[in-house]
Amino acid sequence: MIGVNLDGPFYFVRALLPGMIDAHWGRIVNISSGAGQNGGGPGLAHYSAAKAGVLGLTKAIALEVAQTGVTANAIAPGVVKTPILKNVPDDHLEELTHRIPVGRLGLPEDIAGACAYLVSEEAGYVTGQVLCPNGGFYM
Repeated sequence: MIGVNLDGPFYFVRALLPGMIDAHWGRIVNISSGAGQNGGGPGLAHYSAAKAGVLGLTKAIALEVAQTGVTANAIAPGVVKTPILKNVPDDHLEELTHRIPVGRLGLPEDIAGACAYLVSEEAGYVTGQVLCPNGGFYM
């Protein structure tokens, strides 16, 4: 779990960061999870720990490269309607949906929009932050 969810972003950033620094411009957007902020729930300690690590990694990188023209931020989505949910019982998904203030699960497009903002010129003053598109599920 840590190998994919934490080591992956670490090695990816390590490979690309020197080129971004040389170019005096770059945008790093790591994908974490709400579980990295709230523990996720029973049985998710390994996943939550890895995703919390992504948040720490992102903030450490943001501090290290703050004056180079590179920003580093993370997205911590809530529950998103993807194929991974196909094994979750419908009644559990319905109960979960009722707990989300906007009344629906997230869509991949919701996360893509957050990412598009963080890689834009308009986000040049945003670094070391965690954007949480989650429909108000946790605040």
